[in-house]
Amino acid sequence: MSMDLNVKAIKKNAFRITKVRGKTALRIRVPGGLIEAKHLQAVKEIAEQYGDGTVHITIRQGFEIPGIPFEKMDEVNQKIAQMIKEVEIDNGVDIDNAKKGYPASGTRNISACIGNEVCPFANYNTAKLAQRIEREVFPNDYHVKIAVTGCPNDCIKAHMQDFGIIGMADTQYERDRCVSCEACVKNCSLRVTGALIMHNGKVRKDERRCVGCGECVLTCPTAAWSRNPEKFYKLVIMGRTGKKNPRLAQPFLEWVDEETIIKVIKNTYEYIDKYIDRSLPKEHVGYIVDRTGYQVFKEYALKGVVLGPKARVAEHINFGGYLYERDGFMK
Repeated sequence: MSMDLNVKAIKKNAFRITKVRGKTALRIRVPGGLIEAKHLQAVKEIAEQYGDGTVHITIRQGFEIPGIPFEKMDEVNQKIAQMIKEVEIDNGVDIDNAKKGYPASGTRNISACIGNEVCPFANYNTAKLAQRIEREVFPNDYHVKIAVTGCPNDCIKAHMQDFGIIGMADTQYERDRCVSCEACVKNCSLRVTGALIMHNGKVRKDERRCVGCGECVLTCPTAAWSRNPEKFYKLVIMGRTGKKNPRLAQPFLEWVDEETIIKVIKNTYEYIDKYIDRSLPKEHVGYIVDRTGYQVFKEYALKGVVLGPKARVAEHINFGGYLYERDGFMK
């Protein structure tokens, strides 16, 4: 069967152009990696009725259903409409008509570790924050990757994203509860950054070395350490895979609140709109930062942002990574 295909429209509708002639694949968003189990039935039905019977769980925690004939895209969109309504629209995402499927696919599914609803190490509800970010940035055609993780263990690999949001615990120490057992000090030395030391029989914390993991709270047998209920975050930026210059994200902000995270991300979309190379089919934001320089990005990102007293901002960032030199492997 021959068809006139509008490739740009197909991709925008969250369908992939595949190597199999006449077949596409649907990409389903799962913000924060958390959905009700009932939605798996729709995924199953689409895969079996329209696809090849398989489902790929993507690295970004969404679903991809391959083997769908192009001429069945409208039917598939009808089939996925209820899930789009309940997962996206009912959670405040601005989508006009769920029966037409997804209106954009540029900004990738926002991924999250399991968070503090389950994990004792996590410092916040990651799925809830991911879903809030989804409301703020989707739908959008700009290619941006965002991940949220509950603690510096970084189980979601936030350091490989354009924006990685890491939960930080502002730990509080009560000297009178401390019995000088050194459990927290030993754990911090062996497993974290060595930010805790014993001094005159009590624990002293080096704020410069503390990454806010909160493990001192978990290891203390007398509850001398506790978490400040106020939530704080680290924002690491411009990590990426890919061919040109793979690299880990670097710290941009530390000890900032949720409102700051949201504002910085939204400001960055304005920055992208101004500086993106429109001659390319798409451009990752990290390459735009490389081109304009970090200081220009920082000025845009912090517009209108009111930083709290604990907040820290990177003055300079050396993103590093590795580059391919022409003679890199020549003898």
